Amino acid sequence: MDERARPIIGLLDLTSLEDNDDAAKIAGLCRRATTPYGKVAAVCVYGRFVAQCKVALAGTGIKVAAVVNFPHGKAGADAAGEEAEGLVALGADEIDMVLPYDAFLHGEVKAARAVVAACKAACGSRARLKVILETGALADPARIVEASLLAIDAGADFIKTSTGKLQPGATLAAARAMLTVIRETKRPVGFKAAGGVRTLEQALDYVGLAEEIMGPGWCTPATFRIGASGLLDDLLRHLGDGTIKAGAATY
Repeated sequence: MDERARPIIGLLDLTSLEDNDDAAKIAGLCRRATTPYGKVAAVCVYGRFVAQCKVALAGTGIKVAAVVNFPHGKAGADAAGEEAEGLVALGADEIDMVLPYDAFLHGEVKAARAVVAACKAACGSRARLKVILETGALADPARIVEASLLAIDAGADFIKTSTGKLQPGATLAAARAMLTVIRETKRPVGFKAAGGVRTLEQALDYVGLAEEIMGPGWCTPATFRIGASGLLDDLLRHLGDGTIKAGAATY
């Protein structure tokens, strides 16, 4: 048994964002969110499953996160804000929204910022806002830094690497750039690695990097998440339970 896996479970956003998601699949996701070794931090799903997850997870303390402007970040401020507002009204505890990264890359910085600000206004004090930068599309570390600053300035509670739909997903280089921005802004902003984190060793690399930059003990569910579908399988395997499966992993 590798006890290093146990605390990682509590940092997970257990995720299903596939075209074939249905009520039965999401019911299974919610069941898997509580394990013999602890509970995940949140489940992350498409908005149409928020109400179902709220019922299934009632009383567990597990948050329900829903994606907005996903996965391509093409919506304008009004549409993205309305989408977020509707999901918060349904009970979403967290909104994972995609920064309009194409617009940002084409110099439409004000428009990109407006989308983040609209989603933050929709969240208000009821939900946390996680802003997905899509670092694989941004590519250049300098652009990742710029996007991180934009998101934080517009009200992000977390900044997140990736949708999991583009390659590369999360990388340690992108994480280092984002975490350094968080440290230097001195804002109470969290970090989420998502996209391709599938093994305990990969997860530990991100935890180690975060605590190198932000200090020992910084990685708690309030400040650090890993978005994944298949990582839970590997954590349970390391904890000696070969009977509990988290399902097929693409995220």
